[in-house]
Amino acid sequence: MAEADTRTRILEAARRLFHEQGYGATGVATILREAGVHPGSLYHFFRSKEELLAGLLEYYPSLFAPIVSRPIEAAEKEAVERVFALLAFYRKGLEESGCRLGCPIGNLALEVSDNHPEVRPLLERNFAMWSGTVAGWLARARLRRGTDLDRLARFVLAVMEGAVMQARGAGSLAPFDAAVAELRRHFDLLQERAGASRARRRKR
Repeated sequence: MAEADTRTRILEAARRLFHEQGYGATGVATILREAGVHPGSLYHFFRSKEELLAGLLEYYPSLFAPIVSRPIEAAEKEAVERVFALLAFYRKGLEESGCRLGCPIGNLALEVSDNHPEVRPLLERNFAMWSGTVAGWLARARLRRGTDLDRLARFVLAVMEGAVMQARGAGSLAPFDAAVAELRRHFDLLQERAGASRARRRKR
């Protein structure tokens, strides 16, 4: 087996287990069993569980485009609708898990950022990549003039993470749907004001 394949198997096992069980509740022995590798294989790539956590956070960005953003971009051409397709992706995950599993990066951020501050830059890199993708989509949208796209994208991220957390807490999709509906209203207002602004400029 190629080294790259072995490393990927370890990362994939850790990704699934950390998402399902949490970082603290997942033992190295379980990761080894799920990956089908010996301890020497894991420690060849990662000297500790903490290094594996860092490696996973470095690995996550490579998954976002093929699994999440590119399929959305292929299916939806309108910029704002891409944002809501992205939120629908997370809603589907909640629905399929019975509101048990949340955003994998959000989960890790809540669990490990205090006890493992060394991975905070990697968590932020993941959040910045996510919001940067959204900001890139919104650059093509017709929104109120002067809208700060980076701040708006971070607001979308905050809505998603907060909505996921509330849905998990309630064991229901209702809080998620309510938050997304309010975000939709916010975008509608930004687009309406953009249209009104263009109309005023045409009258001049």
